[in-house]
Amino acid sequence: MKTLLLKNGYIYPISREPFVGDILIEDGIIKQIGEDLQVKAEEVIDATNKYILPGFIDAHSHIGLFEEGVGASYQDGNEATDPVTPQVRAIDAFYPEDAAIKRALSGGVTTVMIVPGSANPIGGQGAILKLNSQITDEAILREPAGLKMALGENPKRVYGSYNKTPSTRLGNAAVIRDYFTKVRNYIEKKKSAEKEGKAFTETDIKFEIGEKVLNKQIPARIHAHRKDDILTAIRLSEEFGFDLVIEHATEAYKIPDFIKEKNIPLILGPLLGFRTKLETRDMRFESIKIINEKGILAALMCDHPVTHLEHASIQAATALRYGAKEEDLLKMLTINPAKILKIEKRLGTIDESKDADLVLWSGHPFDPRSIVEKTLINGTVVYES
Repeated sequence: MKTLLLKNGYIYPISREPFVGDILIEDGIIKQIGEDLQVKAEEVIDATNKYILPGFIDAHSHIGLFEEGVGASYQDGNEATDPVTPQVRAIDAFYPEDAAIKRALSGGVTTVMIVPGSANPIGGQGAILKLNSQITDEAILREPAGLKMALGENPKRVYGSYNKTPSTRLGNAAVIRDYFTKVRNYIEKKKSAEKEGKAFTETDIKFEIGEKVLNKQIPARIHAHRKDDILTAIRLSEEFGFDLVIEHATEAYKIPDFIKEKNIPLILGPLLGFRTKLETRDMRFESIKIINEKGILAALMCDHPVTHLEHASIQAATALRYGAKEEDLLKMLTINPAKILKIEKRLGTIDESKDADLVLWSGHPFDPRSIVEKTLINGTVVYES
């Protein structure tokens, strides 16, 4: 049994107030937390004057799909040849040697939800990965973990350029409705075969993943910036009865009471340098404060590579200038995305029995002078400055 003791660090558990203390790790799991633990360990790391936080979780990322330094023509994030591609899987394009992964670890990010891009109304299957292995299959926490979908400008632009559906917001919604109507029919065919005691021989991988969505085994993860697209996403989720997470949610601050009433979680961002197209022109840094004050479950994303994942803490810190609270922002990088991804029993806080995914910072992560000195995943150091 491998044991590691982090000694005398300034611990930010997220689940309670920070304190100076120790963390005992056994076989990759947090075994004990407290002040001045009197225990023996095979290895001791002196964390005096270091800030220890849970590894950050980015619940919407294209890292490993849109690789650094290879050029636009070589990217694998969008199968933009058909507006309905639920059968494609992000893990099949994930490149574990993407240079951005090491940089993400240097920014304290340990877990990501990778998703296809937003070219298609039905874009493909996402997966939750830890950034600790060169073997993709060993890094997977959950797969599939959601069906990526998209409304708004991106599908319109892609397929409008081909002069085919969808070229409007009308078309985007219609494509999604048509898909889930066919999924419903597919499910009924299965049920009929079962009632008649017959083997179902018409398996369609496009509809199999949609069945998981309608059965609420995985959520729909719908890209929607503008208020009208957010409302359409909610309307579709209610029509077909699926669980929904809104990705980006740039104009969610305009309708926070409605979103709170509907109990829809949000993955907000990116915040830095993204007023670059029509549907993000009303982006406001104050939106983070507004959403948190309404008690909406929300996380922050970098949308890597739009904002590089290594700057997750810097992006969050910018919201401090616009009234967001430090404790809320830290939750948006840790426990909130863990809850949205339904991995909060393992990740998101520093608590006993959770995975030892921990980051030692030289100072507070919202101080731009602070650097990550060590990143641990499952109790193993995967990055050192």
